[in-house]
Amino acid sequence: MKQNLGKVDRILRFALAFWWLGPLAPSYGAAWANALTAIVGWIALVESFIGWCWLHTSLGIHTKNQ
Repeated sequence: MKQNLGKVDRILRFALAFWWLGPLAPSYGAAWANALTAIVGWIALVESFIGWCWLHTSLGIHTKNQ
């Protein structure tokens, strides 16, 4: 698994995960929407640490050199 996320992209994903998994996370009336927010937050957190995104790979996007 080769890294395909650049430094800025990883920082922004970490900030998004920190916000969506923290006490200031958006709260919705539907439980499924809150669960989806948490899942996306965890995915963003993991991707920020490992530096690899499956969607970037499938679309051929590489921001590693930026």
